[in-house]
Amino acid sequence: MEYIKNRFYQKASKCVSEYQRIKNEHGDKVIANVTIGQVMTGMKGVPSLITDTSKLDPTTGIRFRGYTIPELREKLPRLSPDGEPLPEGLFYLMLIGEIPERDDVLNISKDLATRAHVPQHVFDVIDAIPKNSRPMTQFSAAILSMATDSIFQKAYRAGVHKKYYWDTTYEDVMNLIARLPRIAAYIYRRQFFNDEHIEPDPRLDWAGNLAHMMGHDSEEVKRLLRLYMVIHADHEGGNVSAHTTHLVGSALSNPYYAYAAGMLGLAGPLHGYANQEVINWIFAMLQELDTENPTEEQIIAYTKRTLDEGRVIPGYGHAVLRQTDPRFTAQQEFAKKYVKDDKLINIVNTLHRVVPPILEATGKVKNPWPNVDAYSGSLLYYYGVQEHSFYTVLFGVSRALGVLASLVMDRLYGLPIERPSSYPLKWYHEKAGEQGPSGC
Repeated sequence: MEYIKNRFYQKASKCVSEYQRIKNEHGDKVIANVTIGQVMTGMKGVPSLITDTSKLDPTTGIRFRGYTIPELREKLPRLSPDGEPLPEGLFYLMLIGEIPERDDVLNISKDLATRAHVPQHVFDVIDAIPKNSRPMTQFSAAILSMATDSIFQKAYRAGVHKKYYWDTTYEDVMNLIARLPRIAAYIYRRQFFNDEHIEPDPRLDWAGNLAHMMGHDSEEVKRLLRLYMVIHADHEGGNVSAHTTHLVGSALSNPYYAYAAGMLGLAGPLHGYANQEVINWIFAMLQELDTENPTEEQIIAYTKRTLDEGRVIPGYGHAVLRQTDPRFTAQQEFAKKYVKDDKLINIVNTLHRVVPPILEATGKVKNPWPNVDAYSGSLLYYYGVQEHSFYTVLFGVSRALGVLASLVMDRLYGLPIERPSSYPLKWYHEKAGEQGPSGC
């Protein structure tokens, strides 16, 4: 057994024992009361999932196995002392629960490089889709087409014992993660660069190779994508892409099916599409104001007009966070270090100053602070990745690290199929002590 896979099994097996013990000894303990309001507002705050990879803290932001974003940027291995952490290191941390050594991370990079060959039929599927289709449509179809290679699916059909489900799931997960940069870059070059494709370089790290195949071969873009892949990798288990991957996986669908389903959720405008919404909103503002350098007063007026029209300010607010998203701050620090006086990034920084007070003044917004989407698009645009319809695919590549690490854990724990109860609206009327109108 490959040593990182073996290390994962040795560490996680202890957690499996604890999972079984808690389930057996404390399965009847009540951990929360659920209100009608929580059910009717997206199940927010209802504890109903087991996710070890990360947890969202309202004050410190996302914590990966307990580590904050600033701590990860300090502790995770990198290629050079002044670079950004390698996403492979974060994957190791989410899977095993320990900060890896540099050799561990390089080992994962090499392992992914050996698994990165994409079958020809996957490219055939992409090429069969009209070029004017959304990049996420092509991405999801490509992922689904790889299910023909699922090792888990073949083992399940052959009758493998359920205690070994995790083993073949791990192999599928590693193969899937390894192939994603090639698939994403192929879609990018197909749609925006007239099918002028660039072969992978197995000597490069996972994110660096993605930048290379996209045609952005500078160290600056590679450094940015390493940061991007780290900060977008996971966001605990209840967000749409993570929960969907888990839910579909709970039916013992293979990892390709489960992850493809998660990506269809990520493509929604209330989830992974939000970073495109931010850029689109800014460009719409510039077009309406007929200037590339709006004043602070103009930005304030346009922001208020957006709210008066019943629309939201994209990139601001969060269901859980009650401060500026540390992922926003990480990108802002990156821009401050490497970007000098860019018009678009200057606008993003101005929005950071003026939008929160405007939102606070409405009295309706619990968290007026920017989230990760408020900055990511402007950095990508500055470094030449200006095709913002593609940004959600980059988000999807990154999110694979967290949701697929969790899927391996799901299999090892032996989590059952997920099946919550549902009731008609009349039942909620009764619980509220009301008669309710007829027909509802």
